[in-house]
Amino acid sequence: MKEFPIPVVAFGPGSQPEEEDLQYLPLPAAMMTFALPVLNEEADPALMAAVCAVVEQLRTKMEATPLASSPIPVIELQEMDTEVVRLLNQTMGEGEVSISVRGSSAYRIQETVFAGVWRLHEFAALTRDAIMACAIPPIVTQWAREDASLDCTMPEKTPGIMNALSVLTEIVGKARAYKAGDAAHVVNLTLLPMSPEDMECLPQTLGVGAVTILSRGYGNCRITSTRLPNVWWVQYFNSMDTLILNTLEVSDVPEVAQASQEDYEDSIERLGEWLQVMQEPAKLDA
Repeated sequence: MKEFPIPVVAFGPGSQPEEEDLQYLPLPAAMMTFALPVLNEEADPALMAAVCAVVEQLRTKMEATPLASSPIPVIELQEMDTEVVRLLNQTMGEGEVSISVRGSSAYRIQETVFAGVWRLHEFAALTRDAIMACAIPPIVTQWAREDASLDCTMPEKTPGIMNALSVLTEIVGKARAYKAGDAAHVVNLTLLPMSPEDMECLPQTLGVGAVTILSRGYGNCRITSTRLPNVWWVQYFNSMDTLILNTLEVSDVPEVAQASQEDYEDSIERLGEWLQVMQEPAKLDA
């Protein structure tokens, strides 16, 4: 009897070697949702009344001012009692987006829990402190263009460079053609074959601008201006701080950092609800 030339292999459950489990990058674990700030029930009633007056004034201005209008609703706070400002900060809370601006004046900008309502601090000889309502504070786009230039010197192709030069050619061309209000142009570097040398070449050529934005809506999105006008790094990280999406964007300011029309309208309504909550203790005391 001849030997069977094809080896016999058993079939069925348990007969095959187990495959290794696929390893996926963990996605962001939780999405931030709206929640009213915690009310300080022990606050001085006079201070709380002053805070309510500021919030009511801002809300009234927002109702009268569409989101895309200019000038935007602003209330200057630098001359206000520091205890009132401290309580205002506490009662408005901190939202998803924080912004730092570096330049001749340094700014820290924090969105409140009410989307489209921002606290702005300027640290300079003449310190500015304000609360405002807008898609994003105008100072962000102003400083993102500060010292930026369309004169971008293209690097030479060196060993290891694969796609950096073609990406730079595309980005520089789009930046030079860009006009305010144009649709964003996005280059998704995550989907391109990019060598380590490519990823060194891009930031070296584009430089680092004055504006850094962190948006924490779903995971973390870090946005950094470059030295090329209207060109931004937009990078998404999961909860393990692993880069999961890496893009370059040509736009005024990336949309992920801005409050939308719906956000603005919701905040007007929620500010009204929050005013009722803040004013309730005063009514009970009366």
